[in-house]
Amino acid sequence: MAENLMVLEEAQAIVLEHVHPTPVVEVPLHLAAGLPTAADLATDIDLSPFANSAMDGYAVRARDLADASADFPVELVVIGHEAAGHVFEGAVEEGCAVRIMTGAPMPAGADAVVKYEVVEVMEGDGNEGSTVRFTASAQVGDNVREAGLEARAGEAVMRAGEVLAPAGCGLLASAGITAVPVHRAPVVGVLSIGTELVAPDTVPGRGQIRDANSSALLASVVAAGGEPRFYGIAGDSEDEISNMMLAAAEECDFVISSGGASAGDYDYVTRLVRREGRVLFDRVSMRPGKAITFGLIRDTPYLGLSGNPAAACVGFEMLARPALRKMRGYAVAPRPLQYARVAHNVRKTQARRFYDRAVLSRDEGGELVVVAAKSQNSALLGTLQNANCLLMVPDGDAGFSAGDMVPCVRIDLPEGTVL
Repeated sequence: MAENLMVLEEAQAIVLEHVHPTPVVEVPLHLAAGLPTAADLATDIDLSPFANSAMDGYAVRARDLADASADFPVELVVIGHEAAGHVFEGAVEEGCAVRIMTGAPMPAGADAVVKYEVVEVMEGDGNEGSTVRFTASAQVGDNVREAGLEARAGEAVMRAGEVLAPAGCGLLASAGITAVPVHRAPVVGVLSIGTELVAPDTVPGRGQIRDANSSALLASVVAAGGEPRFYGIAGDSEDEISNMMLAAAEECDFVISSGGASAGDYDYVTRLVRREGRVLFDRVSMRPGKAITFGLIRDTPYLGLSGNPAAACVGFEMLARPALRKMRGYAVAPRPLQYARVAHNVRKTQARRFYDRAVLSRDEGGELVVVAAKSQNSALLGTLQNANCLLMVPDGDAGFSAGDMVPCVRIDLPEGTVL
């Protein structure tokens, strides 16, 4: 391919090959929601630990009601009351029933529950000492949740790599687990390169611009599951950039810079990485974001992104995000790809793969339609802020015509989402 551009999938594979899950730490159960577990987690007791009622009603012996019908009702004497946290110590014998609440343990001798609404109270208030009438038979196991229905003692209730949902936190609590092993958040060093850059709280002078990339990349690191650490703005000085890069590589699990990665007189990133470690690629066949350097600085993965804000964000999405997700223990999976009818012609002026910022929605007839932003200028962040997808135009010279079905990468949906 012209310019020795690397195909994106090959670049992604190289990045993923050189990152590994971070060490395992334990976090409190309620803080583990949304994270993949780092080990199988087993319950220490049966879940639930006892057979219990699935509803409010009466615990009975099914054989006592075998012949019950509207024409030949059966009456039973209520000998006790069973509620969650209140245990009936006796046993249900022939001709008897126990008033029972949802979740309460089944009393000895009972093997079915008849819901309260279909039972007629003949004498008393329906509780102990009352007589109640049944007009239908019951089957063994009716409205009974057996012991160990969820899991037996010693069984895994969650597997390594499974992403913990809030309901899963409750499940683990039932299993006696209060802390969860997870891969710690990878520490990601972020730095911006360019003498023209000033901090966001500074009014730029002539020839200066505010550093937008660091804020976008720090936020992207958080969204990917990482712990960002900002190292500041380095001017176009080889020594200054080198010192900042080496400090970040020493202290972090992954380092990301923006700027200084193209081919200008002051673009030092690639040669610094080559000097201090190893360059694994320095050009990728995509737009925006062709100028991307990836390598190792003293064994720390380093990704040098374009200084153009939209290009830096797309480069992070395609290369850094999958790496950080793998380091945090998530299964390696792409963002979902969805096809939609493009509302306009899409021109392509280069053979590189294009990722155009776009909005995908449904028209009045319910069909998926995608509209690309009018400007795909890689300096613009507003178009990416308003986008929910990247319209992918494959490698080669052909574009799309209005009405074509086109692939769209859903950047608003989690990896592995099934559409």
